[in-house]
Amino acid sequence: MQLRPAVPSDLSLLRHWDEQPHVRAASPNDDWGWEVELGHSPPWRELLIAEVEGRPIGFIQIIDPALEESHYWGDVGPGLRAIDIWIGEARDLGKGYGTRMMELALARCFASLDVTAVLVDPLESNVRAHRFYERLGFRLVERRRFGADDCLVYRLSRVDYARRIASGAEQARRG
Repeated sequence: MQLRPAVPSDLSLLRHWDEQPHVRAASPNDDWGWEVELGHSPPWRELLIAEVEGRPIGFIQIIDPALEESHYWGDVGPGLRAIDIWIGEARDLGKGYGTRMMELALARCFASLDVTAVLVDPLESNVRAHRFYERLGFRLVERRRFGADDCLVYRLSRVDYARRIASGAEQARRG
């Protein structure tokens, strides 16, 4: 799997993914404004397309919530990143792609020594997403309303991330 920057030529693909029932169910009140956002590259954000053997399968946004223009996350301090992620087509769900996408995104986030933790905010009703993030080591922080959405905020600290990576390396060594 590879992550590449999303570009204006991805507009029709992202619009198509936005219309998929599983994507709409996970973020029913989001309007990404792709026409504008794909041409706007602020230093606090990455828009990424995940590809498997050259085929686009998903989307990731990584932001610095302290610098993000809308202040969606409120008044947060430095050293954080926040991730949005989805698989575009239902046929690609349940194949481990989401896990691999998050592994790549987390490695990207924690590559900066300034990053102390990563945040995610799945809908409170999305129990499958809660389990997914918990398997990756995220810990529930709070219930919170973002706009019209009731969400759970999860956080993965650098310490917990490092433990998870070390544990995985040890398991691989034991093989």
